[in-house]
Formats: sequence, C-alpha cells, structure tokens
Amino acid sequence: MTKNEVKEQPKEVSKANSETSDNAGITKFFADSKAEFSKIVWPNRQQLISESASVLLMIVAVATFVYLIDALFKAIALQVFQ
Repeated sequence: MTKNEVKEQPKEVSKANSETSDNAGITKFFADSKAEFSKIVWPNRQQLISESASVLLMIVAVATFVYLIDALFKAIALQVFQ
C-alpha cells in the first residue's frame, strides 16, 4: 500500500447500537459525577470565614500595592515630562 492510497472502512453502525452506547455513556457520566461529588469536603463555618477574610485581605493588600506603584510612576512621569 502506498502513501497515496486510502483504505476505506465500512461505516455501518446501526441506529439502535449508537443509541444504546449514547445512553450508556450518559449514565456512566452521571454515575461518575455523583461519585466525584461525594468526594468533596466542604469547609465548616469557621474555615469559610477565616479563608474568606484572608482572601479579602490579600485583595486589599495587592490593590494598595498597585495603587502605590501607580502613584510612584505618575510622580516620576510628571517630573520627567514637565
């Protein structure tokens, strides 16, 4: 067989067979999803509050840092271009 030759394979799949495999795939997907959801460990109230507070604190810290760097560059640009 050369590179240019294409070997065609029959594409005979019955409709009933494909529907069965689709239903089996969907059923397996939902079963696997349910199994994965059962592995989730939800935080308790104290963990939720402390982790949310730390996220908010980091957001404020980074925003303040970016603001200060912006103010510094603005002051430098005003000195250079005036």
